[in-house]
Amino acid sequence: MEIAVTIAVIILVIIVGMFLIHRLNAQQDERIGAFRYSDALPGIGRRNRKSPRATAPKGSPADATRRERRDGSR
Repeated sequence: MEIAVTIAVIILVIIVGMFLIHRLNAQQDERIGAFRYSDALPGIGRRNRKSPRATAPKGSPADATRRERRDGSR
């Protein structure tokens, strides 16, 4: 008898949790639908870079290693 009550309580808690999650999702959907999207305010958002990013030297790292060995081996 105790096992049946425990199983019933677990099932009831799962159902209540599913209902609660469903309501919270519906509430969030309403908030998202009501939100007015617009352009970012001036000064907020992506910044323009003043200088380009540093780029890696051309060629593979293996080429640089071979060059170092060749120059330093003699």
